[in-house]
Amino acid sequence: MKIQKFDVLIAVYICCIAITELMGAKTVPLFAIGSLHLTASVALLAVPLIFTANDVIVEVYGKARARSVVYSGLLTIALVLAMSFLATWLPPSPRFAASEPAYDAVFHASIRIAAASLTAFALAELLDVWVFSKIRERLGKQALWFRNNVSNFAAQFVDTTVFMLLAFYGLGRPFGTNISFLVGLILPYWLLKSCMSVIETPLVYLGVQWLRNGSSRKEQA
Repeated sequence: MKIQKFDVLIAVYICCIAITELMGAKTVPLFAIGSLHLTASVALLAVPLIFTANDVIVEVYGKARARSVVYSGLLTIALVLAMSFLATWLPPSPRFAASEPAYDAVFHASIRIAAASLTAFALAELLDVWVFSKIRERLGKQALWFRNNVSNFAAQFVDTTVFMLLAFYGLGRPFGTNISFLVGLILPYWLLKSCMSVIETPLVYLGVQWLRNGSSRKEQA
C-alpha cells in the first residue's frame, strides 16, 4: 500500500486543525509577571505545524494550491462547527441522558472555539500565503528560513489576537479584567508560537525536500 506524500501532509494539516478545534478551549498556566498571569492554549503544540505545512505547500506547489488547502481547512472548521450545533441540539437517548450536560458543556465551548477559529484561521492563513509569496517574489528561492518565519510571525499574531478575542472575551466581565486576561493569553501564546516557528524551521526544509523528491508535480511559481 502506497500513500502519496501530499496526502500525508494534508492528513497532518487537517489533524492539527481538528486538535485546535476540539482541544483548544483548555488553557494552561505558564508563569506570572506581577499580577499578569501568562497562560496558553493546549493548541499551541499543533498551530505552528499548520503554518509550517502551509509554507511547504507554497514553496513546492505555489500559492494557488496553498490557498486551495486553506479553503479546505476552512471547510473542515465549518463542518466541525455545524456538527457541534447539530450534536448538541439533538435530544439524548435515555441511556445517555445523564451525560448530556457534560457533553453539551464541552461541545458548546467547541462551537465558540470553532467560530473564533474559523475567522482567525481565514485571516491568518491567507495572510501567511500572501506574505510568504510576496517575499518570495522579491528574494526568489533564497532564504527560505526568512520567508517562513516572517510570514509566520505576522500571520500568527493575527491568528492569536483574533482567536483569543473571539474565543475568550468574557461578555459578563469588566473590560479591564478582559483586557488583562487577553493580554496574558495573546502575548505569551504569540511569542511561544513564534519561538516554535523558529525551532520548526528545519521541518520546512525537510518538508520541502521530502515533498519534492519523487513528486509527480512540478514546482509552480
